[in-house]
Amino acid sequence: MSDIDNLSVNAIRVLSADAIQKANSGHPGLPLGAAAMAYELWAHHLKHNAKNPQWPDRDRFVLSGGHGSMLLYSLLHLFGYGLTIDDLKKFRQDGSLTPGHPEYGHTAGVEATTGPLGAGMGMAVGMAMAEAHLAAIFNKPDYKIVDHYTFALGGDGCMMEGISSEAFSLAGTLGLNKLIVLYDSNRISIEGSTSLAFTENVEERMRAFGFQTLTVEDGNDLEAIGNAIEEAKSDKRHPSFITIKTKIGYGCPAKQGKASAHGEPLGEENVAALRETLGWPVKNAFKIPDEVYENYNSLAKKGEESENKWQKLFDEYSSKFPDMKDLWDKYHSPVDNEALLNDKEFWAYEDKPQATRSVSGAMINRLAKLMPQLFGGSADLAPSNKTEMKGMGDFGQKDYAGRNIHFGVRELSMAAMANGIALHGGLRPYAATFFVFSDYMKPMIRLAALMGLPVTYVLTHDSIGVGEDGPTHEPVEQLAMLRAMPNVNVYRPADATETAAGWYIAATSERTPTALVLSRQNLPQLEGTSKEALRGGYIVSPSQGRTPRAIIIATGSEVSLAVDAQAKLRDEGIDTRVVSMPSMEIFEAQDAAYRESVLPSDVRARVAVEALSGFGWEKYVGLDGGIVAMTSFGSSAPGGTLFKKFGFTVENVVQAVKNVLK
Repeated sequence: MSDIDNLSVNAIRVLSADAIQKANSGHPGLPLGAAAMAYELWAHHLKHNAKNPQWPDRDRFVLSGGHGSMLLYSLLHLFGYGLTIDDLKKFRQDGSLTPGHPEYGHTAGVEATTGPLGAGMGMAVGMAMAEAHLAAIFNKPDYKIVDHYTFALGGDGCMMEGISSEAFSLAGTLGLNKLIVLYDSNRISIEGSTSLAFTENVEERMRAFGFQTLTVEDGNDLEAIGNAIEEAKSDKRHPSFITIKTKIGYGCPAKQGKASAHGEPLGEENVAALRETLGWPVKNAFKIPDEVYENYNSLAKKGEESENKWQKLFDEYSSKFPDMKDLWDKYHSPVDNEALLNDKEFWAYEDKPQATRSVSGAMINRLAKLMPQLFGGSADLAPSNKTEMKGMGDFGQKDYAGRNIHFGVRELSMAAMANGIALHGGLRPYAATFFVFSDYMKPMIRLAALMGLPVTYVLTHDSIGVGEDGPTHEPVEQLAMLRAMPNVNVYRPADATETAAGWYIAATSERTPTALVLSRQNLPQLEGTSKEALRGGYIVSPSQGRTPRAIIIATGSEVSLAVDAQAKLRDEGIDTRVVSMPSMEIFEAQDAAYRESVLPSDVRARVAVEALSGFGWEKYVGLDGGIVAMTSFGSSAPGGTLFKKFGFTVENVVQAVKNVLK
């Protein structure tokens, strides 16, 4: 290792230690141990340009071990991404650009929000899938305008989490050779040695998944690390997994190789000892020698040159293939909201009872023609979820241009991969499963919401209407769970018109994920549904008088039940209004005047009807209202039998309204 390389690696270490010490909070172990591999990657193998962090053909770097965020922040500072020394001094402080874990969209150069261990591995696989797909669509002989790698760096914790195995299993099956994983193998976790709970041969596991596996014995050997990365790049058939053996807390005599290095500041004395052990020439905190900055500036210029070379190639491509340039622009542009809103074919439907999952299937195929960037699939449930894009091919080694993804039975990593596809850019992903299994997806939906990714989740078999499969497959609490999550539009449509509205919202969303919650059973087409459903809640069946005596609020399959109950109540002289509330979140985003027009505050007799948990409906029905909902798990029987058993009948809804009028 040359003197300047040694100084440059140690700059990452001392900056990380200084920032963590000043914050009196953080994780120094990973940055100290992994500094050499990160430097070698970013300096000599990662194609990136600090002057344009959004360059489409840059290599992607995902720090899956997000707790080691100071490693990434140090790199971003040194390579000139705009993070200043003052930003590093504000590590983990309110409003800073250097939060405790990397946050996408908050700090330039951060490709993904990470922290939940293993999540970054799943998102990296999604990015590699996106690269492979777009390359198959756009590349021409001598014009590889999509030609980049995805690198993920993580440690033992990432490899313990099941999400990484799910994702790597599919990555190997798909032969994603542009995916390279750097495994920071220090054999230490928070509780001590990994021998306590993690003893399998990781390399053999990765080979079984279909990865090329390489090992670097010394995590400070830049030449060996560089050779391994280049060998990984040379394999054109398999993703690669590089085990790099490191020492956690490297350079700190009192902490090196110990669990205590993981998640606490080193302490002033140990930071001083670190400087001495590393031979660091400056005693002052946050002070970096000029020659180090000069080295990083020189390295950063290579990235500018790489982008300039690509831009020249892209300009030639655009001139030679104008139709492909137009298609590129379409892939990288949002859908035309106004055109979709006024597209008669998009909003058309057959006037017959249909399951909303079936209507959704039709919507997907309509959108597939309008949005070539639509790219997605199901967790081995496409025939049930109705998520296949007809005639669009299957994404796989034989045809990366295929638009239908077979995620396999991997809901957790499916959601992570969908995040990665969205993060990559140029594609609009959707992911599908049975609604009850959104439990498996929840952590990655949460990350999508945090990152502001417009991923669409197609969640079918939405209630006890699932029927004979029984309570294991009948969702009850899942709708309340998703509604509790910030920045997620949860949409449960009542018929074809509302399903189209749900897909319109999903397709036009810019920074919010959408969960479409769809029925297995057929539902009637309702006379009163309209594009007003785009407002989240609206009057689907008005009262006879201007002010109703009571209001019934329902969603999904229960809206038709509410309308039938309204007719019965009307026969008995009780004037009611029925409000369809497919999305609480979108309704809450409307202005106060509109919300008051739908749910006037002086009508306190209200009943909510939904064949799932009633949790959350209190804010709409108030102290005087009633809720007809599930208060237990379901049962195994035909769906119609279960609706009667659990009280989702006209008679029960009518009685609930009468009860609130007493």
